[in-house]
Amino acid sequence: MIRFSGQGILLDIEGTTSSVTYVYDVLFPYARRELSAFLKAHWDEPKVARARDLIAVEAGASSFADWVPVGSSVEESRAQLVAEVNRLMDADVKATGLKELQGLIWRQGYDAGLLLSHVFPDVRPALAAWHASGLDIRIFSSGSVAAQQTFFSRTQAGDLTGYFRGHYDTTIGPKRQPESYTTIAGEMKLRPEQILFLSDVTAELDAARTARLATALVERPGNAPSPADHGHPVVTSFDQLVLR
Repeated sequence: MIRFSGQGILLDIEGTTSSVTYVYDVLFPYARRELSAFLKAHWDEPKVARARDLIAVEAGASSFADWVPVGSSVEESRAQLVAEVNRLMDADVKATGLKELQGLIWRQGYDAGLLLSHVFPDVRPALAAWHASGLDIRIFSSGSVAAQQTFFSRTQAGDLTGYFRGHYDTTIGPKRQPESYTTIAGEMKLRPEQILFLSDVTAELDAARTARLATALVERPGNAPSPADHGHPVVTSFDQLVLR
């Protein structure tokens, strides 16, 4: 059991509220499979154009137009983007532009009823209890804010979005940098020590602890092993958290 008397809970998603295998075996393959067709159908939409620009900027260009060779056709530009997105996915890069684009593709899959998010059985009861007690519950994930909201709106346990007061992605800062957690604490209007961050990644927990947040390592089925000397309290279920 872990006792915490603060006022805020900050949650990771993959490996914390939801199975790693759902992300890697369902969501990622879906995005890869639908990528080309999605871009062809939605190429000129503002949200897709924003994602294209973000990917190009992260590749070192000033914009998507600057990134593709002069005189490239739409088909050639699209092929270049598809190749770059596949490269990023192959390397599991947590790039903001990639995550924006994946989120748009996933939204299409959720809207069509082809995707339904996995969450662990203890998640909804814990969120309900924490919310009822007045805790400020928020999400910090490498996935885009829009993707997070879609993910939690369509889960095996129903729509969970009403339990959250805020969502953060890497536009606020990297998950392995203490400054990101300091910024989030400011957004929550809480002292860092009043916030408990739950994640399956020790490097993220280390960054949060440096920023003076309370931390706990979440060990779920399918998660990668953590270093033996990580130094964070461990839970295998949210039932093991005694809050307030």
